[in-house]
Amino acid sequence: MTSFSDSLFKKLWLTIIGTILVTIFYSFLLSFIFYEKLYVDIVEKSLIEEGSRLASDYSGGPLTIELKKRVEWYNDKSESEVFLVSNPKELSACLPYAIDYETLIGEAERNQLLNGEPVLKAGYEERFDRKILSAAIPLLDNNRLEGIIYLYVPLAKISELTVDFSFLWLAGGVAFIIIAAFLGFKMLHRLTRPLYAMKEAAEKVSKGDYSVRVGIQSNDEIGQLATAFNHMSESIQKEDEKKREFLADVSHELRTPISYIKGYGEALEAGMIKNPEEQGKYLKLINRESGRMVKIVADLLDLSRLDAEEIKLIKRPFPLAQLIEDFIVKYGPAMHEKNINLNLDLDPDIIINGDEGRLEQIFQNIIDNAIQYTENQGVISIKLIKHAYGSLVQIEDSGIGIPEEDIKKITERFYRVNKARSRADGGTGLGLAIVNKLVKLHNGKMEIISKMGKGTIVKLYFPDVQL
Repeated sequence: MTSFSDSLFKKLWLTIIGTILVTIFYSFLLSFIFYEKLYVDIVEKSLIEEGSRLASDYSGGPLTIELKKRVEWYNDKSESEVFLVSNPKELSACLPYAIDYETLIGEAERNQLLNGEPVLKAGYEERFDRKILSAAIPLLDNNRLEGIIYLYVPLAKISELTVDFSFLWLAGGVAFIIIAAFLGFKMLHRLTRPLYAMKEAAEKVSKGDYSVRVGIQSNDEIGQLATAFNHMSESIQKEDEKKREFLADVSHELRTPISYIKGYGEALEAGMIKNPEEQGKYLKLINRESGRMVKIVADLLDLSRLDAEEIKLIKRPFPLAQLIEDFIVKYGPAMHEKNINLNLDLDPDIIINGDEGRLEQIFQNIIDNAIQYTENQGVISIKLIKHAYGSLVQIEDSGIGIPEEDIKKITERFYRVNKARSRADGGTGLGLAIVNKLVKLHNGKMEIISKMGKGTIVKLYFPDVQL
């Protein structure tokens, strides 16, 4: 079992917790942005509006005592500190903290005031232990600076602004982290449980247990992954079963001829067979079984190379009818021996692009079967005609036929309808499996139709070359 420290579950859970903490931290930063951009802006705007309203009472000329009293009266009522000066130097005496007036109202600020624009200043003041925001509103008479209305206010700290709900905010934040961590734990446990189950199942598959399956609990990507894993496990199980069957069949197929060869050879070596005629018979049997072994091994090698896609076809355009006519000649003696009639109906104009050697191998396996399972005085017909697919090669015999339930399996390796008969006739049970693969390599397809006691029809479809 994977340790928690190495698990995907922990990584995802920590990622969620980290995301929550980053979100809270980001919210904290936004609070300061709110403080700087909104609260301070509001105070600045308020000071300017407040000073502008007071400045609207100034009608020009030197500052009057009445205006000063009015400002002093307003200062007693206002939350901000407000005073009126006729000279910037007087600011140093009016402010409740030490400052150089030239720093407060320098050359640039004086020019700004002369243009009728207010001057805003913000800075930390140790006496108040906070920032001070001030505004200087000019009183102008014909472009002459007659006085300044000066307002300042200590800026409240963000903790003071949130004093009423800061505790609730903190408690809510802690509760949110706990709830989110718990729900995230539950959610991730549910999310990663199928992944853990797949890991466990994969370990069992790697040890050879292909029957294991993963329970599918959702239709999302993880559910689809579990479905794909189950399909993969099922496919591997089937392939493993096929491999076991294949090895068992190979062992069985080779064991029979090896037993015959060994038994006959030992009998001959021990001198148990004295009659020369009997010796010849035994040698003939040894030769037959050794030939069957060679055929099995050759077919197995062909299948192995076909499965590994190592066989490369050497294709060229050629008339298929001519290939069939030349090929079928060598079966004359075998057909004559069983009095089998051969009917040919071949369209000489059909040209296909194929590998002649591999096509001969296809026809050889089919014709071998047709001759073996056709009784004496039977009929084998070969027809080559144009077809919507391109061309059709139809090989029909009047043999014993194939049971309907066996037709779909007839192209499987070592599959035989009558194993006893096939071995007696020297078949390997691999021929049609090879034919099926070679036909597909030629971009063709094969169809088998058969009825017991009526015979078998093998249809081969190949694309033709358009002239």
